[in-house]
Amino acid sequence: MNIMASILAKTFGKSNEEHKMKNIILTIALFSLAFILNSCGVNDSYDYTPPQAPTGVQVLNGDNRVDIYWNPNRESDVAGYNVYYNYTYQGKYTLLGSTKNTHFVDDGAVNGTKYYYGVAAYDYNGNESELSYDVVYSTPRPEGFNQAIFDYINFPNSSGYSFFDYKVVPYDDQYADFFFENYQGTFYLDVWNDSDIQDMGPTNDIYDIAYAPTSGWSSTKDVIAKAGHTYVIWTFDNHYAKIRVKNITADRIVFDWAFQLVQGETQLKPSLKDRSSRVFDKERLVR
Repeated sequence: MNIMASILAKTFGKSNEEHKMKNIILTIALFSLAFILNSCGVNDSYDYTPPQAPTGVQVLNGDNRVDIYWNPNRESDVAGYNVYYNYTYQGKYTLLGSTKNTHFVDDGAVNGTKYYYGVAAYDYNGNESELSYDVVYSTPRPEGFNQAIFDYINFPNSSGYSFFDYKVVPYDDQYADFFFENYQGTFYLDVWNDSDIQDMGPTNDIYDIAYAPTSGWSSTKDVIAKAGHTYVIWTFDNHYAKIRVKNITADRIVFDWAFQLVQGETQLKPSLKDRSSRVFDKERLVR
């Protein structure tokens, strides 16, 4: 009897020790798992609250591209941003791409097409904000750099520039949108009587002037050319262009340019349908 009791006591004692050891191992494993999950930023409570809609959305118009910028969200759990586009402000927007930054480049934009953009923020739980409320659109347009034209008095055949086909033309060519003049040491940019031009002042680059003005055009159809200034031209067929003069010598100017392919709104300058119908008033050039 004493022998049997001793055996049972040893058996039960061994089982209790194994059970305690298993509990200890399980406890250590659970603590380890909790530590790992906490280190990875995983929270056992699910967040159903989406971030606020991004603010301060802006665009920079380019040549077959649009750069989109916005302010960073203040929420600590924002994981990134989705950028959307549409062809009208109202309606369903299509996802363009995602980024963790506050800058996105739409390098698939096509010159002459108007795009509306919206940005939404999303968090680590997949909650997405509403689209940004800013009315933001862009119409990409062609641009060029380091183009030269010459004084029309001495080099008439290479003194004008045409935005219609982006090339140097004679100053009195039907496709000439502006031309360069050196009159007794004073440099001018001239347009014909069916067009307009305005000096927008000194700028850092061609991108500083985002929109064409609605008033303030030169009544004499010319402006004094100054290096570092940007000029807006309102062409006779209701397009806007801008040039920034980079360098001036006695016989030429070098400039950067950008030209908007989309005509202005109908309440703006009436357009002629055919460039061959232009009539130039050359008497105006006599100073």
